Amino acid sequence: MPLPDGHSINTAASEDREDSEPLIQSDAVPPQCCSARLNLAVLMFFGFSVVYGLRVNLSVAMVAMVNSTDPEPSKNSSIIHIPQYPWDSETQGWLLGAFFFGYLCTQIPGGYLAGHYGGSLFLGLGVLGTAGLTLLTPLAASWGSYWLFALRALEGFGEGVTFPAMMAMWARWAPPLERSRLMTLSGSGASFGAFLALPLTGYICEMLGWPAVFYLCGGAGCLWAVFWFILVSDDPRKHRRISKEERDYIIKSLGPQGTGHGWSLPLLSMLLSVPLWAIIITQMCSNWAYYTLLTSLPTYMDNILHFDLKSNGFLSALPYLGAWLFSIASGVVADSLIERKFLSVTVVRKLFTVTGLLLPAAFLVAVSCAGCNHILTVTFLTLSTTSGGMSASGVFINQIDIAPRYAGFLLGITNTFGTIPGVVAPIATGYFTKDHTLAGWKKVFWVAAGINAGGALFYTIFGSGEVQPWATKHFHIKLRTSLSSRSHQNQQY
Repeated sequence: MPLPDGHSINTAASEDREDSEPLIQSDAVPPQCCSARLNLAVLMFFGFSVVYGLRVNLSVAMVAMVNSTDPEPSKNSSIIHIPQYPWDSETQGWLLGAFFFGYLCTQIPGGYLAGHYGGSLFLGLGVLGTAGLTLLTPLAASWGSYWLFALRALEGFGEGVTFPAMMAMWARWAPPLERSRLMTLSGSGASFGAFLALPLTGYICEMLGWPAVFYLCGGAGCLWAVFWFILVSDDPRKHRRISKEERDYIIKSLGPQGTGHGWSLPLLSMLLSVPLWAIIITQMCSNWAYYTLLTSLPTYMDNILHFDLKSNGFLSALPYLGAWLFSIASGVVADSLIERKFLSVTVVRKLFTVTGLLLPAAFLVAVSCAGCNHILTVTFLTLSTTSGGMSASGVFINQIDIAPRYAGFLLGITNTFGTIPGVVAPIATGYFTKDHTLAGWKKVFWVAAGINAGGALFYTIFGSGEVQPWATKHFHIKLRTSLSSRSHQNQQY
């Protein structure tokens, strides 16, 4: 049934209504099954699975690459002609953090360009470029740690555009009441990729040697890129296989916000936006714990719990299986709460963010108290990362709530700050654990838990799920009118 004012369901009637809650009628929504928007989410899911496989493979392979007892490079004891390197824990920390030095550089430019031109090209090239460079990892390692550091930084440089490009695409593709589901499904590929890559890396290292890890992961990324460039379009208006019903539904549901931004941006308003800073600070806090475990958990399993390489890979991956499942489930629940108007967008985002930060913090504290008890340690680590998946429907998609048309650029900003822990956390972990003692690892877990709790408090106070005034066309029309008026007055004088 049409709305009383004659406008379509789930669409803004005018610019004056673009900040309001979307409306929807279930019988007017094209089914998601086999839809173009669901196909896009699935392709993104596999893309980010590859992306995180490329990102974390070094974490497990490092165990096989390093010979900490022999000062000279040696051959792997079980596999002929597989070199090992005498890298100490500090060097390993720098190598594991190298990726993020490059990753920091392309987030904001990638988000800006993807928001203007569309995100499919940038996401595809980001994955393809990173995959191609990954194929060179064994060669770079044989040349020395400095070469490997440079290569990993270049991989991060290429991959930095991927998440901002994803957000820019969903700004044009995701109906407001399906955002949580579609975006958590596509983004959950990161957890799924970590879940697959960690045990497979350990198995491949044992069976084929660590160089094969990088050849197989790089090849998978190149193969995915072929399907991506063939099947994906930036905008539902340009998609060759989308139904007219679905295309009209997406366009009407997004209204004026479903278009790219121009070359100019409200940078000062963004800089002064409290909700944007809430996202930045909270993501930095959450990512500290996430990246600490992502890059250093295999080392902890090896040095403290003394698992063999296969068990190490599987147990390091187990937490990400839970995070993957929880993130998808959280998206369904979050959309349901918003669609049925049980809770506002702001309350939903805060609920999932606070839960997704405080529970992991509590379990990290429990890990530090578990000592060398294998069962308790693995259980608490799994529960920590699993419960962290709930924040996928909170702060990690909040950019598209507060400024849909600038979502890609904003994600570039928030991810740039959020990547700083990816650089610092492995180095800090290497510093805390240089003596390879349990006491050092306890410091690692306590610091991560405290930072997580601080982020939850900050977001509870300052977070928002409302479209900000500076993100609307109405705001820019008024701004241009004001500037034009001032210019005219100056000319008169």
